[in-house]
Amino acid sequence: MGEQQPEQPKIELPPVPPIQVDGYGPGGGYKFDADQIDGVIKQWEDMLVDLQNDRDHAHNIAYVKAPGDEVASHTFINNGAGPSGQSLLAQHQAMVDYTVNFIRALRAAKNKITVEEQKAADDANAAGKGQGV
Repeated sequence: MGEQQPEQPKIELPPVPPIQVDGYGPGGGYKFDADQIDGVIKQWEDMLVDLQNDRDHAHNIAYVKAPGDEVASHTFINNGAGPSGQSLLAQHQAMVDYTVNFIRALRAAKNKITVEEQKAADDANAAGKGQGV
């Protein structure tokens, strides 16, 4: 009996709220002083590491194997653990993605550039290091 894992649900991310640093950036969202922004970015980067670790644990749960090759084990995986694990993994991935977007927006506001320009800079930096963003 082969196990068939369900496809990971897709979660639509909310937009990052506007961020201003020393008056630069759109209004109607968060405002930071220039001397605060590095600390805020560091806090979000620390949280990102924790979220990535949580996502890795969720991946292990999402792809758990049946304890035995019999109907009850496969039913448990296919109808319970598998779909629940995929939902857990999708939620954790969405939190990681949102946090990456928020950090990028914080850096963009700090650097007084657009989020798109910051993304291009982050992508170029990651490519130079041989890593993903």
